Amino acid sequence: MTVIDEVLAANEIYARTHELRRLTPRPERKLAVLTCMDTRLSTRTLGLKEGDAHIIRNAGGIVTDDALRSLLISHYILGTNEVMVVNHTDCGLMKETEEALHERIERQAGLPPNTPVRFHAFTDPEDNVRVQLARLDAHSWIHSELTIRGFVFDVRTAHLREVCL
Repeated sequence: MTVIDEVLAANEIYARTHELRRLTPRPERKLAVLTCMDTRLSTRTLGLKEGDAHIIRNAGGIVTDDALRSLLISHYILGTNEVMVVNHTDCGLMKETEEALHERIERQAGLPPNTPVRFHAFTDPEDNVRVQLARLDAHSWIHSELTIRGFVFDVRTAHLREVCL
């Protein structure tokens, strides 16, 4: 049995009660969180429960075009009024340069990419949070009524440390 098969079996059990049926697409706490896909970050590490926030995840917690699209929908269409950008210590994107990531993946894939790929590698999570905050701040559709704050989650201590622009 594969892991996907196990997930499908667990879904069959969950579907019998489906306790999240009462939720709407609008987060109860009007919060959106842009964070890394790292397994050590979760709603639990942020003290949130299901339905409290939109959680937008990608490698590095980067304000990509797609993450921006999701944040704009979250705010303008689904009513969020606060955004947290959360990076973390010991991030995989801190371990190699952009060029090294390209070389490594191309070598493992056995061929070059057929569309451009940018990994957004970085060396310092605090600096990376500042870059993401600046990207949001520079966008014409991000207005002052939307509160945006940045943080670094320490994977050893589980504490969030605020980062300012």
